[in-house]
Amino acid sequence: MREELTIQLRGDYASATGEDMTCDFKWESFDDKAHEMWRFLYNRIKPVVKDKVCKEHQEGMKLLGFDDEKGIPNYDRISDRLEQLSGWRLVTVPGYLPPEVFFRHLARKHFPVTTFIRKPEEVDYLKEPDIFHDMFGHVPMIANPTFANYFHAFGEGGLKAVANGSTSFIDTLYWFTIEFGLINTPEGRRIYGAGITSSMGESAYALSEQPAHIGFDLKRIMRQKYRIDEYQKQYFVIDSFEQLVNATKPDFIPIYKEVSGMTPVEIGATLPTDRIFQPGTVS
Repeated sequence: MREELTIQLRGDYASATGEDMTCDFKWESFDDKAHEMWRFLYNRIKPVVKDKVCKEHQEGMKLLGFDDEKGIPNYDRISDRLEQLSGWRLVTVPGYLPPEVFFRHLARKHFPVTTFIRKPEEVDYLKEPDIFHDMFGHVPMIANPTFANYFHAFGEGGLKAVANGSTSFIDTLYWFTIEFGLINTPEGRRIYGAGITSSMGESAYALSEQPAHIGFDLKRIMRQKYRIDEYQKQYFVIDSFEQLVNATKPDFIPIYKEVSGMTPVEIGATLPTDRIFQPGTVS
């Protein structure tokens, strides 16, 4: 349950065509400054998150050949390789998409990537996803078939939520798993959410003692309030990606009805029923 914040979208939406709002953007259209910004962001963050992200993300980067790229990865090459690994392809879009359009892409095993990269004054924070967030944060995880299956099921479930008028609940689940999820591993707690992985500051903060770490609980997560313009005060921790896949198998419609009758959980709050891995020091 997102606390609303007005965002001025910058994408070239006039270039979007058809019901899927894709745009015919060519990788060759990126100029030297765009590639220079990618190299700066990539070279700066890779050593920082090396021991913080899950092995699936690291393996995805290797399988997709991110280190071989001299700048922004070539869409077509990455898309072809991704299809071989998990059956997914990339499509280019101007920016944020309406929920129904976004979920339709996921249900078709298409991941939409934006066509702009952040400006120098935005290297540490921006409110909308750019190509670095999409390509570095999300795409390596989609190379993993188990996680890709979760993403696909999420798209199908999202379309049902749109038809049912329950998008706020599935948006919240997306936020605390795909964007800001943590996972328990034999090596310790690790990051798999793209919003953390692609952020210098939050990748350090999320695994510090400051935020609360709470065990994954589908209905509990759907009740959680959050903001998009600050670090999260609590993160939800899965035990495996199979847990995510299994969580999306049931029909969500009865779950939405049940959760809609429950009190939303305030930002920073924990519940007596929470499985708390660490209580955190922020409130």
